[in-house]
Amino acid sequence: MKFLNSLGLTIDLAIEAHELLRGEAGIEISGVKVIKDKKDNFELTRVEILNEHGAAQMQRPIGKYITIDAPILRSQNKSIHKEIMLILSEELKSLLPLDNNRPILIVGLGNWHATPDALGPKVVDYVLVTRHLFNLNNNSLTQGFRNVAAISPGVLGITGIETVEIIKGIVDKINPSLVIAVDALAAANVERICSSIQLADTGISPGSGIGNRRPGLNKEVLGVPVIAIGCPTVVNAAIIAKNTIEMFLNKFTSSKQFYQFLKTYQEGIATLVREVLEPYSNTLTVTPKEIDVLILNLAKVIAGGITLALHESVKPENVDMYLN
Repeated sequence: MKFLNSLGLTIDLAIEAHELLRGEAGIEISGVKVIKDKKDNFELTRVEILNEHGAAQMQRPIGKYITIDAPILRSQNKSIHKEIMLILSEELKSLLPLDNNRPILIVGLGNWHATPDALGPKVVDYVLVTRHLFNLNNNSLTQGFRNVAAISPGVLGITGIETVEIIKGIVDKINPSLVIAVDALAAANVERICSSIQLADTGISPGSGIGNRRPGLNKEVLGVPVIAIGCPTVVNAAIIAKNTIEMFLNKFTSSKQFYQFLKTYQEGIATLVREVLEPYSNTLTVTPKEIDVLILNLAKVIAGGITLALHESVKPENVDMYLN
């Protein structure tokens, strides 16, 4: 991650961190297990960090990271969206330590006033919540459903309160068996914007991908397991510059002498990129112009996947009626 680190950037997706590390080393990463499964409409990648060595290499905690790459998510193909929703549900089930006697808390992280950062709050708008029904002690209403609560806590700039403080207070009050946190991420590849969904059983650090390092939401902080679901909605402008430079360099691979000449100036180019972005403290980010539609589609896919994973009475053929 040399080039990205020289630009002061963080990689949110475990699969991108692994691809970059493996590319630099040219060998498999010790302490990291990767399994890929390619289907017609998506590719599933499971990255498992097995030990402290792997965690140090990948710069993230020991645990499981599952990525669904589906560029077709950017289309308006509802049948494919349903297919991704189902695979998300199955993968989420594999990570969930469910306890039927305690509620589950879904947290929609992000700023609902900023469209690229509104994925979490939008998911909370659509996900099926039932805790109020369980409080009625009516078994006929709750048969086949789990006790689920949801909250969009906002961001520090809106509330003046750290997100972790709000969530910790709620966790202490309702004593959930686990937290599912949904957040928008930053990509290290423009091709993954609004087309990759990552699940992780290690929690999440809100805002890390765009340089806003907030206290993490994880088991160590909250006292309960935290499942993180995220999708890249932006890419840092410095990464676009990096990708452009790399494509330019690759045009000259046939001329070894000139290629090596250009490569010697790579660190200098990184310095120039930082200088160009200095007015924005290297936080200038780019998002598609149709981001409002993409966020809406993603929110329904993720909310549907969560709803299917948690509630036995919700079936693929009727999940749409629960997302309104």
